[in-house]
Amino acid sequence: MPSTVNDVERFEASRARLEAIAYRLLGSAAEAEDAVQETFLRWQAADVDRIEVPEAWLTKVLTNLCLNQLASARARRETYVGQWLPEPLLAGDPMLGPADTVEQRESVSYAVLTLMERLSPNERAVYMLREAFDYPHREIADILDTTEAASQQLFHRAKKHIADGKVRSEVDDAAARRIVEEFLAAATTGRTEPLVRLLTEDAISIGDGGGKVPARAKAFEGAIAVAKFLWGLFKPGEAKRALVGGSPEVYAWTANGEPAVVVAMDGRVVGVMCLEVTTEGIAAVRNQVNPDKLERATAQWAAADHGQPLFNAF
Repeated sequence: MPSTVNDVERFEASRARLEAIAYRLLGSAAEAEDAVQETFLRWQAADVDRIEVPEAWLTKVLTNLCLNQLASARARRETYVGQWLPEPLLAGDPMLGPADTVEQRESVSYAVLTLMERLSPNERAVYMLREAFDYPHREIADILDTTEAASQQLFHRAKKHIADGKVRSEVDDAAARRIVEEFLAAATTGRTEPLVRLLTEDAISIGDGGGKVPARAKAFEGAIAVAKFLWGLFKPGEAKRALVGGSPEVYAWTANGEPAVVVAMDGRVVGVMCLEVTTEGIAAVRNQVNPDKLERATAQWAAADHGQPLFNAF
């Protein structure tokens, strides 16, 4: 039967939550929007009056759509050019979802979204629904058509995979800006020593160009190797200016709740560098430069009051 205005309003009241769930599961804002839209189409086709708990019904439909998507995504990523990283979301993006607890904030961090790639689709779903949205295992079991005991087991297994031995630091926006400013100051001195001091001994640097922007296929590993790479990345040069068509603006920002460097060119975001900050120092530098994964960031950037850049690169 046709949807009524009230049916549409009931769905729209859940859209933000559904998008936040889908993004955490898929690591892609564009794919999350598609999954939510498909959920809406199924809502329109359903006999809504017979659905006792709309929120539970919508969550189950969306989650299973995302699980199907993850299965096909794994096959696509086997042929992906270079390293695969999630699509970054800049500060203020509603798709980041709830951020009231440490668990909610960490669940959407770039570091955890990257680690989530180690999980099976079901482990990923249980971890996100429990950790970020506080669903009880009874409801998660119903969503995944499994038992409560199996849901608990999947959750504990996921937690074990996510834990990587480093204690991440909680930083507010002001602290994040200071970290980024210090990081950039060290990266642009022309010497590697100041940067090495900010990095953990086993720091890594990963870039995702998607085959469209040059990015090394293998991660840089170790503080010295990462420092040398970053020094070369920020070193001025005519060839770099010619490659990007000018001198990009560099800003201190946050993405996915973590300190981040945003590089913009003529109002378009051309790079987001997320810094994983631990109690021991910066443990990872993850650089997203694939233009397909920066469209939403560009839209958010255009709407943000980002002030003046720290400097112009190259």
